[in-house]
Amino acid sequence: MSELFDAVDALVASRSPLPPPTERRRLRQAHALTLDEVAAALGVRRATVGDWESGKTEPRPPQREAYARLMKQLAQLYPALESTGAPQEDTAPPGTFTDPAPKAPPAPPAPTDRVPEAAAGTSTPAGTPPTPPAPPAAVPAPAAAAPGPAPAPRPSGPAPASRPSQTSRRPGAKQAAGANTPAPGGAYAHGPLLVLDADSDRKVSGYGIGGLILDVPAKSLPALVEWTLQGARLGAERLHGSGKDADPLLVLTRAACERYGLPVELSETERHAGRLGDGHKVIKQLQRADWQLTKRGLGPWARIYRPAQGGRRQCVQLCIPSWHALDDRAWGHASQLDPAQLARVLGVYAMRVMTPVGTTAVTGLQLMTALNPPTRASEPDATGRRHAEHRPGSLGTQPMDPAPCEATDGHPVLAHLPRFHVRGPGEKLFEEAYDWARDMTDSECMKRYLVGIDVNLAFGAAANGAVVGLASPPVHVTDPVFDAALPGSWLVDLSHVDLSRVKVGKQWRELDGALLPSPFTPTGERPEGPAWYATPTVAYAVELGYDVAPLEAWVRPESGRFLDGWYKRLRDAYVDTMADLGVAEKLSPAEFLKAMDGYKNREREMAIVVDAVKMTVKGGIGKLQEKARGGGWKPGQAWPALARPTWRPDIRAAVISRARINMHRKMLALAAATGRYPVAVLSDCAVYAADGPGPLDVLPYDADGRTVPGSFRLGVSPGMVKHEGTQSVLWGADVLERLGQDGKVANLARYIKTGEVTAKDTGE
Repeated sequence: MSELFDAVDALVASRSPLPPPTERRRLRQAHALTLDEVAAALGVRRATVGDWESGKTEPRPPQREAYARLMKQLAQLYPALESTGAPQEDTAPPGTFTDPAPKAPPAPPAPTDRVPEAAAGTSTPAGTPPTPPAPPAAVPAPAAAAPGPAPAPRPSGPAPASRPSQTSRRPGAKQAAGANTPAPGGAYAHGPLLVLDADSDRKVSGYGIGGLILDVPAKSLPALVEWTLQGARLGAERLHGSGKDADPLLVLTRAACERYGLPVELSETERHAGRLGDGHKVIKQLQRADWQLTKRGLGPWARIYRPAQGGRRQCVQLCIPSWHALDDRAWGHASQLDPAQLARVLGVYAMRVMTPVGTTAVTGLQLMTALNPPTRASEPDATGRRHAEHRPGSLGTQPMDPAPCEATDGHPVLAHLPRFHVRGPGEKLFEEAYDWARDMTDSECMKRYLVGIDVNLAFGAAANGAVVGLASPPVHVTDPVFDAALPGSWLVDLSHVDLSRVKVGKQWRELDGALLPSPFTPTGERPEGPAWYATPTVAYAVELGYDVAPLEAWVRPESGRFLDGWYKRLRDAYVDTMADLGVAEKLSPAEFLKAMDGYKNREREMAIVVDAVKMTVKGGIGKLQEKARGGGWKPGQAWPALARPTWRPDIRAAVISRARINMHRKMLALAAATGRYPVAVLSDCAVYAADGPGPLDVLPYDADGRTVPGSFRLGVSPGMVKHEGTQSVLWGADVLERLGQDGKVANLARYIKTGEVTAKDTGE
């Protein structure tokens, strides 16, 4: 028998123990490590590490021992916090960091005839590991509690009078949150948000992710905020070890607005102001309860808070769809969904991207900071206290003035210019997306179709790997030597670059340069004389085989890949949601096109999430250069956005420059290999004349699924392309004739998707 015991002991000792899958992910994120970094260190694929963290597979020797060592060291640095049943404390305010002692969970309201949910009766979203939350302290779960019959989600209007008597229940027939959506647990057992709805008896229910429904006892808005922070167990864990947990989000339907004394819709005056009037009774209720609103007041997106005490954050977000909180351009018809469906849409977005904090643009910008916080806790000082210190690789905590050439019109750094001065290319950096078109050649007119191809998450792909300036101000240099590794803005003459003879893949090629847009201007016109360009644009001129001689530059020696984590999170959100819609990675070109056919009709809710993710990418990049808005502003005066460390037009310029250059590089490779040239380009969409109606009639794939190196490739990943739309050449000729004016050519890429032309081409 001892030999058997020895064999068992040896077997156990042969494998190093590992923490649970969810803890593996927490430890990695706490140390700000990406999946790619861990995979590279262990010599495995990124997807393999992801499978270890999701519990799909377990590490095997020899990687298991190294992975266990990594987990052990990270666990010593970032010990797991005790689950308290209440939202975790935020990082202490700048100045000091303290280690808060665990606090007991708050006692729930006195029991009524409603029966609390038993942990054993809780189900988790499909495709996610089960993480059953513990029932609140002081209320023991029944020994054999089983969920009662679950009603169908109620619309915002009248509902049946009878209601199941459960405080927390999950309907038996529910929709999954989506694959690769992590399950909530611990202090935030009920997820990041609730959609609140009221029935005809004025009883309020909160709909969460995974089919969760909670009875909401609060009778007023101040009481609702208190309940959310004390007993709802809502929120989301920080995305970075030095960041802060996400505040809980409450989404109020029309019925919920009425229940809590809010108007269902804002008046015209309130809508223009973007907020409820300060004299409204609900705002006075909040004031009497010592709750405060941020400067934007009680509007479509509102924050209700009390000043942090002892490092503990007390803040609840409100989203009111009937006040147009969910923009149709980003969220489609989400505001018309029933509460359970809306909770699923917003919940999947919150778990894969982050809890929304406003429009998708605002959320995209905030995501940058959440993944790359400006400060971290220092090592303990002599008294054992920790302090906030600058975190390397971040943008810091202080706003930064741009270089004069990078500043938008009206910026305070340009206050010395005459009032009506118009800056030209030699004074202003103008890195924007393509808007270029040309007339079709005779041979193109003889073809039957115009085919549009669109780059997936073009700005996201451009952000990946972008080296940008960080927390140090730009440095002015005269007669600099160009350095492609140095982010900044360069005054240089690129008019000598001739697209008729350029290097493609390090080989000189002869092309028809007149049929290609210039890579250096958004209009595609060849530049004339010196102009300001971002580093990626100048580097592309060198790549094409031409020398450059900058006259001056504003450069940023302190630099880094600030947006890599941001890209990876949004990339994963996009790819995972597309997989939910039946479009997976690594499909053959034909399989991909088949999967894309009607993909948004397979599951309308996940289609909304995909569009919201795409708008988060575009809007987040756009917010880096938010312009002055509202009345009363005058040129030369600062506007609120300038107070943010994330007001960085130089970073936006670098990303857009890379996106435009990536587009041109692909068009150039296709032209060199096939002789096919675009007839129109609009941002991330290019239109080609073809004999057939599909992308495979434009892109030269062989029998093995290989195409021109460096050119367009069909697929779902960011940077790859999909079919945007097809119209006839006759349609294109008619549009060009109808909209052509003042020597300008209408951009067919603007209309290729649907073929509908409702107005003149204004360039918008």
